[in-house]
Amino acid sequence: MSLDVMTPDTARVLRADLLSFDTDPGEGDTPAAGSVRHIEDGALWIENGRIRALDAWARLAPDLPEGIEVVDHRGKLIVPGFIDSHVHYVQLEIMASWGRQLLDWLNDYTFPEECRFAVAEHARAQSGAFLDEMLRVGTTTAQVFCSSHPGSVDAFFTECRERGLRMLAGKVLMDRHAPEALCDDTRGGIRDSERLIADWHGRDRLGYSLTPRFAPTSTRAQLDATGGLLRTDPSLWLQTHLAENTGELDWVAELFPESRDYLEVYEQSGLVGPRSTFAHGIHLDQEMRGRLAARGANLAFCPSSNMFLGSGLFDRLAAREAGLAISYASDVGGGTDLSGLATLKTAYQVGQLRGQPLTAWQGFYGLTLGNARALSLDDHIGRLAPGMEADLVVLDPAATPLMARRTARSQSLAETLFALMMLGDDRTVAETWSGGRRAHRRDAP
Repeated sequence: MSLDVMTPDTARVLRADLLSFDTDPGEGDTPAAGSVRHIEDGALWIENGRIRALDAWARLAPDLPEGIEVVDHRGKLIVPGFIDSHVHYVQLEIMASWGRQLLDWLNDYTFPEECRFAVAEHARAQSGAFLDEMLRVGTTTAQVFCSSHPGSVDAFFTECRERGLRMLAGKVLMDRHAPEALCDDTRGGIRDSERLIADWHGRDRLGYSLTPRFAPTSTRAQLDATGGLLRTDPSLWLQTHLAENTGELDWVAELFPESRDYLEVYEQSGLVGPRSTFAHGIHLDQEMRGRLAARGANLAFCPSSNMFLGSGLFDRLAAREAGLAISYASDVGGGTDLSGLATLKTAYQVGQLRGQPLTAWQGFYGLTLGNARALSLDDHIGRLAPGMEADLVVLDPAATPLMARRTARSQSLAETLFALMMLGDDRTVAETWSGGRRAHRRDAP
């Protein structure tokens, strides 16, 4: 970890090109009017962990206090911190395990790995390693699956709090169809969740996501009890999986014959609402997408995971046509990269196969304000604007010789953003800032 020695209440100014979105730019090659804010040679004034002001350097510089620290990033681009709507920190070390279909992969790799998180020291070490990796790729906020062990949540939130991060996470709930060492029971799982909520939800920048893994590993009683918690406290989040794999759909139909489809399993337990994230959602019809949209839920698009496990090609435009919010996610360890830029690269490739290519405008909006809106966090993060929390990423268009050669030929911001989206990786992230502090510096020893 390379946390800066600066304290959050220290004022400073970052000088660079600035890019942020004020609304959805749409699907056109040219972004919708008023959706993009781009300031060349801009100044971003940070104070007390928040953005105080931003403008062109020439306009803001005369108003800056004498002697204020200036961090000079001219030639680079500052954007809001990236947001990952669905990721499993407990699967970090099984990334790039030979990929079978989803259900085999869970049994062969995921469940044995998650058993290790019963040990508090292991959970703490893995939490730190995971967060270091996230910051290295520019991700400042994520919605995270822990394991079924309450200690895995305590360890994760402890590490997040020490770094001053805004994070959502929760204990996995599953009371059947998993190894005994990972299963809880209905009452015990809810009791553990209630204790974790009391300890962590709303503390500093942390939020709790109720986390039934997916319908096959929870009884109806457990899903109903989870819905009861959600109704009791609407400030909680909910995360689970939906319609990722065709074999999974068949299993759900067998386990819940009283439900007309997979989505209704969750609807009947009161789990579909404005703070609900359903990962994948590949195998849905338009009527189901409309039901999700009507309740304000979002689908986490996990392109690298879907490609790696052969789950299918997400229909992004069908979701948008239904008015359904889409968020972007790495889904590590099923995904192959924690980088938001890598997620956008694969999302573009999935879109090409579906005849619905993803523009750089839509991609960068999705990683920032789009994901913040989908997760009901847009009052805090997702934009560069006065009063917003100072979670930022400094991107270097010349991070590698190849990127430098490509971006030197760019004729527009759109070209540069697309090159970053297709060629970028952790080397592209020069710095990551969280809550006004430098949390990662690429060139640090």
